[in-house]
Amino acid sequence: MSRGRAYDLVMASVLDDRQIEQYQRDGFLVIEGFVDRSACDDLKAAANQIVAEFEPTGQRTIFTTNEQERASNAEFLASGSAIWCFFEEEAFDADGTLRTKKELSINKIGHAMHDLNPMFEKFSYRPELAGVAADIGLVDALALQSMYIFKQPLIGGEVGCHQDSTFLYTEPMTVTGFWFAIEDATLQNGCLWAKPGGHRTSLRKLFKRAGTTDDDGTLFEELDASPLPSPSELVPLEVSAGTMIILNGLLPHWSDINRSEKSRHAYSLHSISAASDYPEWNWLQRPPDMPLRSLAGVSA
Repeated sequence: MSRGRAYDLVMASVLDDRQIEQYQRDGFLVIEGFVDRSACDDLKAAANQIVAEFEPTGQRTIFTTNEQERASNAEFLASGSAIWCFFEEEAFDADGTLRTKKELSINKIGHAMHDLNPMFEKFSYRPELAGVAADIGLVDALALQSMYIFKQPLIGGEVGCHQDSTFLYTEPMTVTGFWFAIEDATLQNGCLWAKPGGHRTSLRKLFKRAGTTDDDGTLFEELDASPLPSPSELVPLEVSAGTMIILNGLLPHWSDINRSEKSRHAYSLHSISAASDYPEWNWLQRPPDMPLRSLAGVSA
């Protein structure tokens, strides 16, 4: 994958020593009030506009983290350099008809909004986020993937316990998730759960392209048969809108299905170090004319 030039900038420190130590110990860090509510509202409006303008194809791609049911079609594999909407698993009835309105049926938008949509770009490429990345040791952080997750009322799907490095692998492993609560995340509407210290473990699986084209699908390669933690071993991360949670790529984390009447919108931006190698078998690939950009080197 072609990458943008690295920027040799001295970033202003954002995190204090206590926060850095806590992140290194737990594998995650909760930072309340990292973005203001108005920025969250602007991003939510931009996401809703994308959905309003989205015209589904006959494939009507759903998003699932159930490994037995995961089927990566061409729409999914091409979305690394595009903006695409993916439906909830429970969005359709037995006849393939939407059970409710389109805007209440979308699981997430992915995966290049941060480079293709002005509002998402503005939200993603902010100096303070580049500073956080530098503080936790993510050298020359590049923005790799973005997801806007709706966690719809009543049908918002479970995201099974997983490690982000399974899906976005680098050598050495550097993928880091910056997860933003756009709406309040609670036990009722499917907040994140994580295993404190769980990043000090092995990577269980790799999610890889099965071939060289978007039509070839994907497969899982098992590295370690040890099970990931069960939900009972995790702690809930209930947070208010505007909070950012940093997630180490090896950290096991999970979120439950949302059966409540309230949605749980969130925005996730995954970054990698420009100093690491990003294999060509990773499912997410971008064309040479769309290189990754540095968090520190873009003025949005």
